[in-house]
Amino acid sequence: MKHQGVYPRSVIIWLVIGLVMVFIQVILGGITRLTESGLSITKWEVVSGTMPPISQKDWQEAFDLYKATPQYREINEGMTFDDFKFIYFWEYIHRFWARIMGFVFLFPFLYFLKKRFLDKAILKNLFRVVLLAILAATFGWIMVASGLIERPWVNAYKLSIHLMIAFAVFAALEWTFLKSINLNIESLFKESEILNIKLIYFVGIVLVVQVFFGGVLSGMKAAVVFPSWPDMNGSYFPKVIFDTNQWNWDNFNNYDKNELMPALIHFLHRNTAYLLFFSGSYMALQLYRNARNSITKYVGIAFFCSLIFQIILGIITILNSAGNIPVLWGVLHQAGALFLISNMVLIFFILSIKNNKK
Repeated sequence: MKHQGVYPRSVIIWLVIGLVMVFIQVILGGITRLTESGLSITKWEVVSGTMPPISQKDWQEAFDLYKATPQYREINEGMTFDDFKFIYFWEYIHRFWARIMGFVFLFPFLYFLKKRFLDKAILKNLFRVVLLAILAATFGWIMVASGLIERPWVNAYKLSIHLMIAFAVFAALEWTFLKSINLNIESLFKESEILNIKLIYFVGIVLVVQVFFGGVLSGMKAAVVFPSWPDMNGSYFPKVIFDTNQWNWDNFNNYDKNELMPALIHFLHRNTAYLLFFSGSYMALQLYRNARNSITKYVGIAFFCSLIFQIILGIITILNSAGNIPVLWGVLHQAGALFLISNMVLIFFILSIKNNKK
């Protein structure tokens, strides 16, 4: 049993391992997306797909299935067998890691449940994490399926939703972890803690919107269309977004055949970043100035530093996207977004402690 409301150390370590594994999964997802590997495995085989192709016959069958996809016909026709194995590797690792996460969750969970280490409070939070994880996996396949029939790549809007669900899994698991150590740190927060609730919620909403725009931008490869900063190919306001004739459902849906949506999403992503930077910096300053304890001050500093690094990473990624998006910088930029989300979750947790103590 847990002692005086504090969960056993083994449970805490288990949750930390889960956070690390989800973080790695997000990184693997970014690499898979940027190397255009997501469509290399054309089947969703939850059990039988655990093993990769072994024999030459198995590899040839997998390659033949990929050759039937629009991505191969329109983009990668004539690719070598080794090139196919490269993109297959990243998609396989992405899926395999998800399976490993399932086992790492399940077996300790059953053990902790048998030992009665888990109470109703943490079970409720874990239930949310599991539901979101299942949703992420299901939507991941829906996303992949969108690129196996008509398009040569996955649908950008569905990709962004998949990314946001993955971030939600991490946020829910982080919240569960913070709740599990709540009694260890609650005494550090005082009644007099001054927090600007409206500002915190505003920054949180802007951050969520920014993550969505970033996912869509990545799916559209809009950075390749406008690889310049602070202007967008010589202009702050792309002319195409003011052309009312371009604003129609066909251009919205077939964003890969026109410049409107890449320009619009890129413009929105950049300017939402500026809004997030200034509002987030002000929030971080308020946390630092008005906090009555060192933890809240450090959280404010951490959020501000994350903002700075994320802006820098975004600019570097844009400037190096002429012709193709750089995998390293693109993945680091995605990881930076997850660090921001992690800091935001911590701020909301501090806010929840303050509200509960009223």
